[in-house]
Amino acid sequence: MQRLASSRRLLRAALAPGRAHSSLSAAAVAAAPENGAGAPKMPPFAYTPPPYDGPRVAEIAQKRAQFLSPSLFHFYDRPLNIVDGKMQYLFDEDGRRYLDAFGGIATVCCGHCHPDVIEAIVNQAKKIQHSTVLYLNHAIADFAEALASKMPGDLKVVFFTNSGTEANELALMIARLYTGSHDIISLRNGYHGNAAATMGATAQSNWKFNVVQTGVHHALNPDPYRGAFGSDGEKYARDIQETIDYGTTGRVAGFISEAIQGVGGIVELAPGYLPAAYDMVRKAGGLCIADEVQAGVARTGSHFWGFEGQGVIPDIVTMAKGIGNGIPIGAVVTTPEIAKVLTRRSYFNTFGGNPVSTAAGHAVLKVLEKEKLQENAFVVGSYLKEKLNALKEKHDIIGDVRGKGLLLGVELVTDRQKKTPAKAEIAQVMNHMKDMGVLVGKGGFFGNVFRVTPPLCFSKEDSDYMIEVMDIALSKL
Repeated sequence: MQRLASSRRLLRAALAPGRAHSSLSAAAVAAAPENGAGAPKMPPFAYTPPPYDGPRVAEIAQKRAQFLSPSLFHFYDRPLNIVDGKMQYLFDEDGRRYLDAFGGIATVCCGHCHPDVIEAIVNQAKKIQHSTVLYLNHAIADFAEALASKMPGDLKVVFFTNSGTEANELALMIARLYTGSHDIISLRNGYHGNAAATMGATAQSNWKFNVVQTGVHHALNPDPYRGAFGSDGEKYARDIQETIDYGTTGRVAGFISEAIQGVGGIVELAPGYLPAAYDMVRKAGGLCIADEVQAGVARTGSHFWGFEGQGVIPDIVTMAKGIGNGIPIGAVVTTPEIAKVLTRRSYFNTFGGNPVSTAAGHAVLKVLEKEKLQENAFVVGSYLKEKLNALKEKHDIIGDVRGKGLLLGVELVTDRQKKTPAKAEIAQVMNHMKDMGVLVGKGGFFGNVFRVTPPLCFSKEDSDYMIEVMDIALSKL
């Protein structure tokens, strides 16, 4: 009923008075304002989208309410109809430009409609869109080789999937098969997907349905802001050993975690946590799984993979989102020895390794290298984080600024001492920012954390604009 009410609210918002529902002329699109009255000037950008003559907000909202799942929700009081995108910018049905500081939930890494990625997709689609991995095709092999070259140690064997959930499901199954154990340890506040095993590993009630979820233990989250031990990673890791000692037979299948929790609110694990946790898990016979769906693929800037920031090498790495720049693709990378467990039966994925998807993924890696986007994520991300911390000094509602590179979180609280989540206030600020032309995400267990995960082509000028808009929006509270 709650989701159905959400769909009805969407429809009412789309039909609210003052909305123009007819298509605009090319002149009207070209003249569409880029930001609201009194807003700062958006950085110049040499692209104007073609006039949009498709369905408008009201029509789409009506169809969505009628034909799509009532579980779907949307940001903003009045939903956006995004019809065009180029690099770090998005455009709505009226041709209005928005700075995208969310990147399709940390998915668009090279930039929207990057020409090199689009060219690779089109060229491959013209040859063959789909065959099957039962036949040979160079696209999947070339991308697997390129991806393996970005991995440390003996992580050289790649299994392709369609999403991060699928990748994590496969990783958990591999760990259980290889070790002969069933128990998995994950972290509270973590998110790993919404299928059977991954929902079990996810540790937020917001994302868990009342279905059977067995064999998973949720350890204390090493959260430097809200956790009991601050930034002392080794103290948090003691709970891993206690979980093994008191919650299992003493042997486990594996441990899965993100290096920086994405859905959980961009929570960077306390320093020293993963080395200590990995050591305990391996002594109990388990494999260590790094979920890099959001933190991976150059986003943290300092390293290509999030786990590298803690100085560890996992046994299995999962990824999705950024490796396709918006194309649905996921992957599991492990060692040749561990990979052999899937030969005990037949493992098959119809679309995993699709030629178009892998051609896109390979193009993404080339663009990241060619345009030095990892370096840009580090330089611009560090600059943006410094600016966000300056905002924290000005606005008491900002309780914490955290993250690395272009994977940043800004937690809003109504009381800094009590750390009371500012759930209503964040929605107001998001709406004000949208009205001034900036789109950000939100997350965290309480829904009070800005998720700043833009395309990695984001610039210092974009950062300045976002900061100025956020400053104005916060001042309106």
